[in-house]
Amino acid sequence: MKRSVWLKADAGDWESKKRRITAGLEAGVDWVLVNDVDVNAVRELGNIKIAAFTTNDVQVMEAEGTGSGQDAADAVIIGKKGEGDGTVELPKKLSDSTDVKAVRRGGADGGYIRILSKEHESLAEEIAKVGEYTIVSGEDWKIIPLENLIARIGNQTELVAGVNSSEEARTAFETLEIGANGVLIDSDDLSEIRSTVDLRDSADREALELEWATVVSVKSTGMADRVCVDTGSLMHSEEGMLIGSMARGLFFVHAETAESPYVASRPFRVNAGAVHAYVRSLGGKTRYLAELQSGDEIQIVNTKGETREAVVGRCKIEKRPMLRIEAIIGTKKGEDRIETLLQNAETVKVATQKGPKAVTALEVGDEVLVCYEHAARHFGEAIDESIIEK
Repeated sequence: MKRSVWLKADAGDWESKKRRITAGLEAGVDWVLVNDVDVNAVRELGNIKIAAFTTNDVQVMEAEGTGSGQDAADAVIIGKKGEGDGTVELPKKLSDSTDVKAVRRGGADGGYIRILSKEHESLAEEIAKVGEYTIVSGEDWKIIPLENLIARIGNQTELVAGVNSSEEARTAFETLEIGANGVLIDSDDLSEIRSTVDLRDSADREALELEWATVVSVKSTGMADRVCVDTGSLMHSEEGMLIGSMARGLFFVHAETAESPYVASRPFRVNAGAVHAYVRSLGGKTRYLAELQSGDEIQIVNTKGETREAVVGRCKIEKRPMLRIEAIIGTKKGEDRIETLLQNAETVKVATQKGPKAVTALEVGDEVLVCYEHAARHFGEAIDESIIEK
């Protein structure tokens, strides 16, 4: 599930709304929710998806379509100053709801509902059946209504939960182990907005089980085309990438974060190995180092197996002397041998039981950190097939 962060910016004067939206843009939110009259002004602030509360009469919306501000919005939301927020009393039969009718007939893409009662919870369920987006909120927010909606709505709609802090966002993302698709944060605090965006990113990140393999051979192999992957992110001392000649066994190669008497640190770089090697990418896929280019997304991993994304800034391919590193790892079927080619240089380090170690100092018997999978690969995708790599 791809999570999203929405920012509520429909209250106050334009300058206060502008400050909040600008903070959201800097933090990396996915959507802003504003009044329809502000859509064009928001569009001038930056590239972001805009959802707009409609202030038009429902009958007018159905007869004439959306207003000028709504024409520029990516999604039109009904419910403000209407049935959704409690301004207008709900009908006895929800089939008579003007909000539900507007969404069903295409006058809006979704609804905003404050969970003020069990009836409003039912309204949210009805909106979910016909709308692309269902935004639910409430001052006395409880986990139980959200649990009910997640359980009943399922994948019918993109369910967005209103929150006031990153801690509430965490609860919304984790409820019933499934969580809401998104959160609508109502805050001017930039740190809270950023923390919520961080939660969005971490919720979607893969966690890997890294294992120890024992080095059985370190040999010089001569020259090869070596790839340095320079990312647009700074890495810390426990981060790097997973690289290997065999997709089933990838070695943890540290980023160049350490100072050296020979060269300055390059914390945005991983000296990744020869062009033929695999590098682990997003979604459990692998890529060849040779095919990476500026703008591609790549996976960064730390020694605990926690992952994050980074954008490739450039790849440098140069002829360099290489080392062939072989290791064995215990599997259910016995021992398996994996290997990789890394540049013969003091600045290239792998993770060992004793910490980062230069490949030039690597010895037989050292234990190195690897990601081992029992699946073969076809065009980067894991498949259940027997493939021999040697």
